[in-house]
Amino acid sequence: MALVKMVSEEEATGKVAEIYADIKATLGIDFVPNLYKVTAPNPDYLEANWNKVKAVMVRTGKLDRLTKEIIAVAVSAVNACGY
Repeated sequence: MALVKMVSEEEATGKVAEIYADIKATLGIDFVPNLYKVTAPNPDYLEANWNKVKAVMVRTGKLDRLTKEIIAVAVSAVNACGY
């Protein structure tokens, strides 16, 4: 039995559906990662988390997005992250 309620793309309405659409468009993917689905029961938290990800990972600063993603993968590998 699952302990965390996820909001599927089919169940998403209103603000959650809008954020899901932005996630897919911004990341150029055709699905919403589970990380966002588990925060969606609290739409304000989902929005805050997604805005943080966009600010840190998507917007170009001193590092481009690809470099940031490579660093994230390397850190996850070093930490033996299964996700």
